[in-house]
Amino acid sequence: MTGRSKIFLLSIFLMGLLWLTGCSSPYSDLKDTGKGQLIYDHSMELLYAENFTVDYYEGGYKILKTKDGTTILTVPDGSDIPGGLDENVIVLECPVDNIYLVSSSVMDIFSSLGAMDTIRLSGQKEENWYIQDAKDAMAAGDILYAGKYNQPDYELITSEGCRLAIENMMISHTPEVKEMLESFDIPVLIEYSSYETHPLGRVEWVKFFGALTGKEEKAEEIFNSQLEILDNVISSQNTGKTVAFFYITSNGLVQVRQSTDYIPKMIELAGGRYIFDTLPAPDTNRSTLNMQVEEFYAGAKDADYLIYNTTIDGEVGSLDDLLDKCPVLDDFKAVKDGNVWCTSNYMYQQPMSTGLMIDDFHTLLTGGDEEDMTYLFKLE
Repeated sequence: MTGRSKIFLLSIFLMGLLWLTGCSSPYSDLKDTGKGQLIYDHSMELLYAENFTVDYYEGGYKILKTKDGTTILTVPDGSDIPGGLDENVIVLECPVDNIYLVSSSVMDIFSSLGAMDTIRLSGQKEENWYIQDAKDAMAAGDILYAGKYNQPDYELITSEGCRLAIENMMISHTPEVKEMLESFDIPVLIEYSSYETHPLGRVEWVKFFGALTGKEEKAEEIFNSQLEILDNVISSQNTGKTVAFFYITSNGLVQVRQSTDYIPKMIELAGGRYIFDTLPAPDTNRSTLNMQVEEFYAGAKDADYLIYNTTIDGEVGSLDDLLDKCPVLDDFKAVKDGNVWCTSNYMYQQPMSTGLMIDDFHTLLTGGDEEDMTYLFKLE
């Protein structure tokens, strides 16, 4: 084999390795533009997020990639669209606007960034939002309800000139919807913030959407504020207290978080230990696991704290409500000690407050004042 052949094979190997590991090549999917080569400048620095990358090119061009290979090229206002692009590259001329936002957790990101004016269509009705900016925008008619993820209003979406639909993995249950949107030349972006293993990896998606909307400086400021809260918490004591985080399903099963999920990680960072920390890794990407009440009893009976997830079920407002759902809980140590808590039902819509949620867990585990908590309340 000649030296040139060896170099060629090594290059192929390295490019394949970059793809398999999710790393971004400086060349991305760009080829010769016909108007001059786009010149790679630098890549966004990420501390925790593993499911997206952002590369910057001279002249203000950006390439954003997600874990499924979706590639977006943003073109500065007034600049030429490069030629010779891969056919799968989504080209968005700036400013990016007229977005159909279906992934609920992303609304908090756009609100925090001050980018609400880029959203025209919502997958949630006004009354279902806990984000005040979203409620206000829909009340004013600035954002219109365009149907939920599996039943979009295609006529409204197309008539409003939608340029991008932002979904979460729920869209995978109705692939025909994604296909229909794309048939109308509406690109679909699936965000994977919930797949991040570190809680601040979820928060770091603010940088992705900051890049999409041209608000990187604000995104960095938001992320650093949450990072500071986390630094203050993890520098404190480790309590060793155990926590069960759960939900009672409509068919009487107990839903708990997989040990690899971000909630157990938040509990750990706050100085506690998730009671089901030895659960096997899931065979799928699901973050939860359903178990029989007897199994939950065996594993969580002696937990120091019970935290009920009311982001799914808003019907629990007292300890009696919870015991009505699952009478066996009356024999749990946490119930006898008066250490049963609930999450607020708007927690899942506010990922930008992840640092505050970790701080709430820490306040709980160290016996702090409930009035200092944002997302937890005690069941009496």
